[in-house]
Amino acid sequence: MMVSLFYPLFFVSVLCMNSFSGVQGKKWKGEGTTQNLESIFIGRCYDYIRTVNPAVGEKNCSQIWEAFKNAFINKNPCNILPKDYELFINLTFHTIPPNKSLFWENNQLLVSSFAGRGLRYMSLSDTLFGFVGNLLNWCGQENSPGLDYESCPTAMECENNAVDSFWRMTSIIYAQHSSGVIQVLLNGSAEGGAYPQTGFFADYEIPNLQKDKISQVLIWVVDDIEGPDLDSCGTNSVKILENRLETLGYDVTCTDNYKSVMFLLCLDNPDHSKCAFAS
Repeated sequence: MMVSLFYPLFFVSVLCMNSFSGVQGKKWKGEGTTQNLESIFIGRCYDYIRTVNPAVGEKNCSQIWEAFKNAFINKNPCNILPKDYELFINLTFHTIPPNKSLFWENNQLLVSSFAGRGLRYMSLSDTLFGFVGNLLNWCGQENSPGLDYESCPTAMECENNAVDSFWRMTSIIYAQHSSGVIQVLLNGSAEGGAYPQTGFFADYEIPNLQKDKISQVLIWVVDDIEGPDLDSCGTNSVKILENRLETLGYDVTCTDNYKSVMFLLCLDNPDHSKCAFAS
């Protein structure tokens, strides 16, 4: 009798556990924290101050990691604000050279290649405060000191998530400290327009540019090699951007398929018709 009672109870327990697991699933729709986040973060910090840009001077990478982590750990992952990263910014901040700022939308990998890790230009991800978080994902859990490696909230689930608030804060700081001639690289093949009217550049960077520090804005609209020409200087969303900047009092120059960027694209597509440059 004991055996006949045990097995039904055992299988009921297993079924209940499986059902509970299936119903519970992942808490959020986004991917979880990048594995080995702490090691990657601290390693990038030392890489930056030792080899990428030693001119920024000595920085305490362990202290920077703690300030970064404390911005979102033990908190509701949907209630992380840009100001929560203020200490992190204070510890990582360094000067952005004049004429080197490179803003962008819809072409992150191209911008990264073109900037050359700060040698040609210094995009946000070429600053120390952007470099350590570039292409990583992270979030914590309320009332828990651990990171959530299973899932993190997406922007659709909540605006004030750890990653988006981080990039809002760093975008604001980057814009505030850009000076001289600034560059904006846009994707002319992007669906919905080269210049998204809702985005980091439109919402956080343009409003925080310091007009008295900026002499000129150069806009480069570059199509994908295999992509369509959907947007160009003086048309569609690019025209909206030009008008916005000119209304704010900036000296704006726009160029389609800027040659220097096209040369870079053509390294991987030398036989494409768009790469038949005049001698």
